[in-house]
Amino acid sequence: MEDWQAIAEKSQRLMQDFVSRQGDTSGQMEDMMRMSEVFMQASMQLMTDPAKLAEAQANLWKGYMDLWQQTALRMAGQDVEPVVKPDGDDRRFKDEEWTQNAVFDYMKQSYLLSSNWIQDLMGGVDGLDPKTKKKLEFYTKLYADALSPTNFAATNPEVLRATAETKGENLVKGLKNLLDDFERGKGQLAVKMVDNDAFEIGKDLATTPGKVVFQNDLIQLIQFTPTTKKVHKKPLLIVPPWINKYYILDLKPKNSFIRWVVEQGYTTFVVSWVNPDAKLAMKTFDDYMLEGPIAALDAVEKATGESSINILGYCIGGTLVACTAAYLAAKKDKRLSSATFLTSLTDFEQVGEIDVFIDEEQVQNLEKMMNERGYLEGSEMAATFNTLRANDLVWSFVINNYLMGKEPFPFDILFWNGDSTRMPAAMHSAYLRRLYLDNVLSKGELELAGTRIDLTKVKVPTYLLSTREDHIAPWESTYKATQLYSGDTTFTLAASGHVAGVVNPPEKNKYGYWTNAENPAQPEAWLEGAEQHEGSWWPNWEAWLAKQSGAMVAARVPGKGELKVIEDAPGSYVKLDLRKAS
Repeated sequence: MEDWQAIAEKSQRLMQDFVSRQGDTSGQMEDMMRMSEVFMQASMQLMTDPAKLAEAQANLWKGYMDLWQQTALRMAGQDVEPVVKPDGDDRRFKDEEWTQNAVFDYMKQSYLLSSNWIQDLMGGVDGLDPKTKKKLEFYTKLYADALSPTNFAATNPEVLRATAETKGENLVKGLKNLLDDFERGKGQLAVKMVDNDAFEIGKDLATTPGKVVFQNDLIQLIQFTPTTKKVHKKPLLIVPPWINKYYILDLKPKNSFIRWVVEQGYTTFVVSWVNPDAKLAMKTFDDYMLEGPIAALDAVEKATGESSINILGYCIGGTLVACTAAYLAAKKDKRLSSATFLTSLTDFEQVGEIDVFIDEEQVQNLEKMMNERGYLEGSEMAATFNTLRANDLVWSFVINNYLMGKEPFPFDILFWNGDSTRMPAAMHSAYLRRLYLDNVLSKGELELAGTRIDLTKVKVPTYLLSTREDHIAPWESTYKATQLYSGDTTFTLAASGHVAGVVNPPEKNKYGYWTNAENPAQPEAWLEGAEQHEGSWWPNWEAWLAKQSGAMVAARVPGKGELKVIEDAPGSYVKLDLRKAS
């Protein structure tokens, strides 16, 4: 009774708060209108070919007739093959009841028939421009995923079983979790993906020992403490994306890329980006290059005395590293010994599913929002990326948290994924417009700090790592950089996705990767001639990096060079947690 009273009181309070906030629903309304317009265009195109529509409807009817017959035979005790099966990587129907129970099996197959049918139908609509067609396919899948029987208590056997076993306690806990998420999201549903108190930065994650030896408005530079007596002469500077925190490369000790690199004998530095607020609203993409990698290179040189430095960029950090390398080439600055790019786009002509969120109208809406407060809230960008994998990053948590009444599993990568950062208005607007909309970087038309950025002028050895299931930086698009850089270019393709394919320590012996000594013009040709290897790509890259890094010298201790220690790693910039600060 006390639980219900507390839930009722919280529900009333949240409802009043929700109603009071309804004056500012323009963003949601614009999203709904945008989707409605896409479906309206599709409907009009379908009506122009009634024969095609009739054929599609007949096929759906036939599928249902086959399913009814199959179900009837199964009810009569016969062994029958299913009419339709989930994809091999579809984890929604893993509970045994979906296969063993004829009723749930019928629900599952009925849903799959309808889902596949509507996606095939919309995917075959002619007469739409490519951008609209891509939006149509994405929105259709989004709706189809939302209507899965797994997402509803009455049609999910696992939820029904839990409800019977707990006498409904799971649903009471689920309702409490739902209200807590509404409260935490201040009227918006902020689905909890991980226990926000499960990890502490510097204690459980980002634990590789080191010191902050430099900082400015945008970055802290961390130099890690060596664990070997000798190190390679040329240091390594890591530039992570600024959408999230750097510790994706320094999670737990057992899967920390940075710790592993230090153990291989490299003087390792990492850029830790600030979490900007309105005071930094006018920081530009130029500033992110000058106060990011350029300032960091200056600092590394002072800290080590070395004027030849290896650099590594991850995701958009790699895009910035590409700009930096071209900028330095234009300035005749030869400090770079090599450049490594992890899942980094330089050609934005085909950027995968994220493209549905980036067009002139949506960029204008974002700019209006950012200009009002000076930045884009990190949670808003995180929600966009989560939508790209709704079954895994939205609906699985809806089922777990609200229907099963459970707490999310304490998973380090999901903790990091929720630890997003803001984007300064000026920088993010320029990034979306110039790179995504205009694709000026690959064309050699981008200008930063008064200098034309021409990637063909990059002559240092480069190592490109992409992941085969990447939905943020499709490997076919990242591969295009092999045709831009003028130096010796090594391309490696890892299995899995944007994060798991990168954060893959050798001890796990997972996924595998492909290599090819040649870089033909087309990515398909590269893959056809590639050799597959077991395990992690890390040792393959390290063997390449060792060739770029010179002889072994005495290990360098942070603070012993020209730069003095500011504070212990992981530093203060990375510790601002917007989930708790809000």
